[in-house]
Amino acid sequence: MRHGLRKTCVLAALLLGPALSSAQAPNTVQLEDLTWTELRDEIAAGKTTILVPIGGTEQSGPYVALGKHNERARFLATRIAQGLGNALVAPVIAYVPEGGYAPPTSHMRFPGTITVPDDVFEKTLESAANSFAVHGFKNVVFLGDHGGYQNDIKQAVARLNKAWAGTKARAFVPAEYYGESAEGYARTLRQKGFRDDEIGTHAGLADTALMLAVDPHAVRLEALRRAPKLGAADGVYGGDPRRATAALGQLGVDAIVERTIEAIRKETAGR
Repeated sequence: MRHGLRKTCVLAALLLGPALSSAQAPNTVQLEDLTWTELRDEIAAGKTTILVPIGGTEQSGPYVALGKHNERARFLATRIAQGLGNALVAPVIAYVPEGGYAPPTSHMRFPGTITVPDDVFEKTLESAANSFAVHGFKNVVFLGDHGGYQNDIKQAVARLNKAWAGTKARAFVPAEYYGESAEGYARTLRQKGFRDDEIGTHAGLADTALMLAVDPHAVRLEALRRAPKLGAADGVYGGDPRRATAALGQLGVDAIVERTIEAIRKETAGR
């Protein structure tokens, strides 16, 4: 009886072994889903590029959730890392400059927006990058999803590369990521017959379509379809999101991912 029980236990262990091993080493590109030893092994195996998605917690009109940039940055960074094959994704930086609060300016005029000073934001980027360099990452890639802080990222990158001169680490911000989400995607929508007064610069058709492709639950689509034309007082700048669709957004998602992967590969070639 004991011999039979022992054989059963051994067989169960053999069957469960692969499953347990798989559970201990998840197939993920998200740094925060790994243990420190799993991360150490990933870096040793050649995953020495870290993507730092930068979002922002801000209003995007009455019908798009406040976390739009955070969800979008994480989703796109994940797709880009998967396409690269040698990259991991850092946690999203969700606290970014969004205007002043005494008095409230820019997006801070709307409830739910969170802002930090430019110098605090830049130091956060630099501190995160230095952490990654210490642990063996060679390429620290900042992917900023919001136009308002692009110069802050560039300044942080310049200081990092100056401090890292003579080391194996390097920081950069591929212009194609934000450039494609802004200008490139707008050109595509124009070719589809949409006007600039629909496409918009913030919370218009382009912004809303991208969000529908990334996370449709973040868009209150039924209410949006019934809404009157929105304006700056609603948090919608220069556009009309009512004809946005996930299919239109997917065009932008695919272009952003493809162009950014090409840019990162070119930048890191030979490193």
